[in-house]
Amino acid sequence: PSSRLTLVAPRSSANPWLDFLSAPAAHELAHQLNDDLETYCSTSPGLAGGPLKQLYGFGLLPLVPEVTTASLLDTVHQISALPHLKGVIMGSRGLGNGLDDDALEPVWAALEHAGLVVFLHPHYGVDGKEWGGRDNGHVLPLALGFPFETTIAVTRLILAGVLDRHPGLRVLLAHSGGALPQLSARLASCIAHDPVVAARLQHDARFYLGRLYFDAVAYGAEELAFVGDVVGRADTFAGSSASAAASRGAGLGQRRRGSRRMLFGTDHPFFPPLGETERWKSVVENLEAIEGVHGWDEADKDGVRGGNALALFGLVYNSFARANLNRQDGSSQARGNINAT
Repeated sequence: PSSRLTLVAPRSSANPWLDFLSAPAAHELAHQLNDDLETYCSTSPGLAGGPLKQLYGFGLLPLVPEVTTASLLDTVHQISALPHLKGVIMGSRGLGNGLDDDALEPVWAALEHAGLVVFLHPHYGVDGKEWGGRDNGHVLPLALGFPFETTIAVTRLILAGVLDRHPGLRVLLAHSGGALPQLSARLASCIAHDPVVAARLQHDARFYLGRLYFDAVAYGAEELAFVGDVVGRADTFAGSSASAAASRGAGLGQRRRGSRRMLFGTDHPFFPPLGETERWKSVVENLEAIEGVHGWDEADKDGVRGGNALALFGLVYNSFARANLNRQDGSSQARGNINAT
């Protein structure tokens, strides 16, 4: 219905996990849902002034224990053949053992080959015992649990060497990468002092942040600026013997480079309007945060607001989107658009 399209136009849907099902049931339902998503998106209204539709989607994989590799690869193939599905959404557990599970190696290879974006979104949180006995509602699980879950999941992905083995794999992180930008230098130091782990990686840990994409759900201009700074310096840490001194003094140019890996998000369906207004404060605050980042010019802001997504997901139909595609390092395989929760 048009009323629902009006509601979801600036937003996105919640997490579509299938890990409560058996492997055969998950495979069947994933294929059905992917076909339904394709139909829903392909029949959505077009955007004025161009060939794009209002809706594009992420497909689902049957990520459940005991699923066969053939089932997973068959689903990747299905999604890659559906033109309005521009990637897959994954949780932090993978098949139940995390994203560093060797059983996922064929899946990473297939996703890289297909050019599908992996949107990594938390769902399970961290051990609830850490929140204590006081009733703090949803504040700790949503504000801290989700970002911490993302931080651990993607760090395990990095430490397993997945991004080295699959340099064309494009991973988009929810919630601006959680705590990873803030802790990336500490992570690099810990790796450097652990020869066994260090031997697995081709680069300093900080380098890999420049191979990732980040939604801009940070709610503050200073927080977005910080992520831009950290991501924008990543290439100075290429190689395993990179020095922190190499990234100093880059200034606002570094922040602008980082903006090219960032995509607007809304946090929908969380945080609906509390009063009479129909405006979602989370949407307004994240737009205001983008507008307020010191050092980003209008092209940078427009990129975060939509141009970077057009390039990343291959929805390149005008000169602005092509310019953003050309500005993104290693995005020549790029394919869509996001309003990330």
